[in-house]
Amino acid sequence: MLKGMPASNLEKAVFSDRAGRDFNSLALEVFAFQYEKNPVYQAFCKALKRNPDNVQELTQIPFIPISFFKKHKVTSFAGKADFVFTSSGTTGSVPSRHYVLKKQLYEKSFLEAFRIFYGELGDYCILALLPGYLEREGSSLVYMARRLIEESHHARSGFFLNDLPGLKQNLRALEENKEKVLLLGVSFALLDFAEQYPGALHHTTVMETGGMKGRRRELVREELHGILKKAFELPVIHSEYGMTELLSQAYSKGKGLFQSPPWMKVLMRDPKDPMGVSEKPGAGGINVIDLANIYSCSFIATQDLGRLHEGGWFEVLGRFDHSDTRGCNLMVE
Repeated sequence: MLKGMPASNLEKAVFSDRAGRDFNSLALEVFAFQYEKNPVYQAFCKALKRNPDNVQELTQIPFIPISFFKKHKVTSFAGKADFVFTSSGTTGSVPSRHYVLKKQLYEKSFLEAFRIFYGELGDYCILALLPGYLEREGSSLVYMARRLIEESHHARSGFFLNDLPGLKQNLRALEENKEKVLLLGVSFALLDFAEQYPGALHHTTVMETGGMKGRRRELVREELHGILKKAFELPVIHSEYGMTELLSQAYSKGKGLFQSPPWMKVLMRDPKDPMGVSEKPGAGGINVIDLANIYSCSFIATQDLGRLHEGGWFEVLGRFDHSDTRGCNLMVE
């Protein structure tokens, strides 16, 4: 049986050039490591009669349903986690719990991904509009936003919980100074801001993270982006695709087309065959390989529907019926 390489070596490999150059073989090594170290994942694989001896290709690796993070402690380590991320969900629903062994891994993942897609954080003022997330414990999105704010080292960077007038005042000053700004916001809060304080944002990137959370009528992504583009006189609206169960994020710089960092890959799952997974362009259920999830599980079958395009680009089309409502990425198109 193929043995997974030591965890310390995996950590180095995931964020090296090898992740992009040799993703498939690295994913198989992560699979072998997690099969050996993760009892929940190993039991799932055994039920499917899959193991490192008979799994030779990426599409043969079992992807655990994301609901496992609600019902089980999905870990590939023994001992205490640095912290536990929890999903928002709806009142009365069971939250997902992601046990994170090393906060440095999460930080390395989102900081490196940001640099890949947007450049140096020190070039930006980061403004975060995340009500509903900021008001609860365990949000991975809030953790990420806080570290982005800190790493920007900009005096005006910060959270704006319900202070829309304050946000407008800061944006006006930054726009007048022609400073580079990232406005990161949950969808319903960005809509509130757009309605109350429209105005041209020529030096600001507006990025929505999804999430109406029952605050507003659900909008298709095209409609949401159309409202925001008109209000802020912007050619495109950016998006972030992430979730509690992942340590990595994909980004869209317009039209809802997402791109992943080198250590993350999206595949399509046949809705009628959970084991029917493909790397080829087409529509289906979104399966994510997140190699940064070394100490939990890197192979996750989400409840999102999507379409994969040439070059690894993907879009999110909606969610499977009867799946739990999530706080993130609820929009469909």
